[in-house]
Amino acid sequence: MVNPIKNKVNTIFVHVTDLKRSVKWYSQLLNQEVELETVSNPVYNIPMNQYTGLTLDAGPKGVTKQIQPSKNPLFNFHTDDIQQAYDYILELDYRVESEIVTFDDFAFFTISDPDGNVIMICTG
Repeated sequence: MVNPIKNKVNTIFVHVTDLKRSVKWYSQLLNQEVELETVSNPVYNIPMNQYTGLTLDAGPKGVTKQIQPSKNPLFNFHTDDIQQAYDYILELDYRVESEIVTFDDFAFFTISDPDGNVIMICTG
């Protein structure tokens, strides 16, 4: 049988409890404008510059998800300047989970969103 599954990540789902709060948080992180009055459950697709999409999923109206976030990042956002990205996160007053870690050709730090989902910001 031919494998019908493609070697490509299509969309990352981030499960959230409060869709509008999370849309605002991710939009600020990615420096995007958003009209919060247009946001409604169950999902919101964050506009991305590349193929892989980012969907915030709060589930159906009237149901509050019980989130058990991973203690480790499940995805990352890229930056060309780790220090500038770190300073930007501090300016936003977002929760920093780990300070900048630097290797020979790679650097990263982690933050958490309002539901505790850990996100890596990295170079390389």
